[in-house]
Amino acid sequence: MRAPKFWFRPADAPGFAARALSPLGHLYATATAARLRKSGLRLPVPVICVGNLNVGGTGKTPTVIALLQMLADRGAAPHVVSRGYGGTLKGPHLVDPRRDTAADVGDEPLIVANFAPVHVSRDRAAAAKAAVEGGADVIVMDDGFQNPALRKDLSILVVDAETGFGNGRVVPAGPLREGVSAGMGRADLLLSIGSANAQQGFDAAWGAQIPCARATGRLSPIRTGMPWDGLRVLAFAGIGRPQKFFDTLNGVGANVVAARSFDDHQVYSDTILARLTREAREANAQLVTTEKDAVRLPASFRPSVLTVPVRLEFDDPAPVLAALDRIGI
Repeated sequence: MRAPKFWFRPADAPGFAARALSPLGHLYATATAARLRKSGLRLPVPVICVGNLNVGGTGKTPTVIALLQMLADRGAAPHVVSRGYGGTLKGPHLVDPRRDTAADVGDEPLIVANFAPVHVSRDRAAAAKAAVEGGADVIVMDDGFQNPALRKDLSILVVDAETGFGNGRVVPAGPLREGVSAGMGRADLLLSIGSANAQQGFDAAWGAQIPCARATGRLSPIRTGMPWDGLRVLAFAGIGRPQKFFDTLNGVGANVVAARSFDDHQVYSDTILARLTREAREANAQLVTTEKDAVRLPASFRPSVLTVPVRLEFDDPAPVLAALDRIGI
């Protein structure tokens, strides 16, 4: 589903729909709080959770990749635990990007598996045990902030600074999985991602309740030598906020003649791909998409599409590094 617009109305003027749905949001938040009272498994290695309060994408996967690189620089051997959203395997399963598909393990685990071993399982505790047995000396949970299966040593909340926490209400009344105060109370670090202007607006709206780190600007594309300047492209993306990807392309000088947004984790049917191909041909444009979308494309279609890999750039990594110091990594 796509987020309804009323989710992102001002918190002090939420509108009729949000107010009418708030009792259901309260029930959802109550159920989440009850689930979180369960005691999770304590592992013999540190557990770092990269999660969010919002439903949908906020930049968790680029954050996980950046964190894995930090941990590797410190001599750690991190493994990633993921539910494998969108995949069919129940696990525990060690992701093999050469053999597995997004239909098997989900799109995000396929991307992250290029940087560290990734274990997918509906049972995160079982996946974590497999990771420790496989040689992990630190576990990174990709999502799972509201999942009590594992005891966490460090919880990092990721938020899109532009949209923030929306109207501050819990689904279906707003975009949150739980209330801001409840979530902040369990988190150790807040990472907000967005432009300098968006960061200022986010700070003004919510303030700093816990230690904060920022990644200003857009997610910066890796310089691969691709001559983007002036290149006519038809961009398509099925991620949490496709506009962020389109803005990235504009930022590197591409001429985005058309932009097509799809649902997060969109499965690309032959009909959709045929339509995109026809539109690109008629516009004399190159098809371009994200890494996350590319792994969901049929292998036969991928050569016709350019992919823009992006990596998170911290404004100042010191707060993240200090958090790693605190848990002895």
